[in-house]
Amino acid sequence: MPLILCLSISLHGQEKEAKKEAFRKYLESSGVVDSLTKVLVALYEQNDKPSSAIEFIQQKLGGPTVTEYEKLQAELSDLQMKYEDLLESHKKTCKELEQLKISHSNEPTTGASEEGPKDGLEHDKERITAP
Repeated sequence: MPLILCLSISLHGQEKEAKKEAFRKYLESSGVVDSLTKVLVALYEQNDKPSSAIEFIQQKLGGPTVTEYEKLQAELSDLQMKYEDLLESHKKTCKELEQLKISHSNEPTTGASEEGPKDGLEHDKERITAP
């Protein structure tokens, strides 16, 4: 085997080991190793072993059970459908509003406002006199 190939394989192996070691240190420093150890010890100490070790571990780590997960998935699906319906309704309402704005702006306007005075009183410029 050529020397260069041997060095390449050796360096690749060392690089791989360094990555593994860095990941192991990361897991230790972030508390993952301790949490997993505690959960596995709790599973080991169970007199009646659970039918699903995975579900036991999920519960101990604070995750949802399989049943809870399935319920959340169904709820998510329902909410996504409601969102799509509401989004479609919103788009339709926006189009209707835009059409109303266009038709309102195309109507001929008269000198007086259709609403009339805001305070409900009729104002006549001729009756108002300066002091």
